[in-house]
Amino acid sequence: MTKVIHPIAGVIALLTISTFWLATAFSELFASQAVITAVKIAIPWGFLLLVPALAVTGGTGVTLAQGRRAGLVGAKVKRMPFIAGNGILVLIPAALFLAHKASAAELDALFYAVQALELAAGAVNITLLVLNMRDGLRMKRRFRRP
Repeated sequence: MTKVIHPIAGVIALLTISTFWLATAFSELFASQAVITAVKIAIPWGFLLLVPALAVTGGTGVTLAQGRRAGLVGAKVKRMPFIAGNGILVLIPAALFLAHKASAAELDALFYAVQALELAAGAVNITLLVLNMRDGLRMKRRFRRP
């Protein structure tokens, strides 16, 4: 069952973070202040899906690794502290701060500075999660190296 739950939770986490990132980018580039505000206020509610998905992905990944730390498993294990740290130390606080600023209609220079940091950190996490997914598919021989 763990072999089924792990990739599903991982895809949910990756899609959720990607949705946050794309909604932010598109609202900033093409939408009104009201839409930007709605997006920034909605993102913390998405944590109710994202945090459990990441926890399940991490927990099932540890179970599946069975103590192995070499090869593709080792590469995935090494990325996880960066993914978690980036999320806990940068992305969640930034999202909460931006939601607060947006709800107060304070889309000022500080808002946009934190927004830029959030987009950069989000892109890093998306990249690391995609690399983990790629390595997981390689381990299952669903995605072969050229």
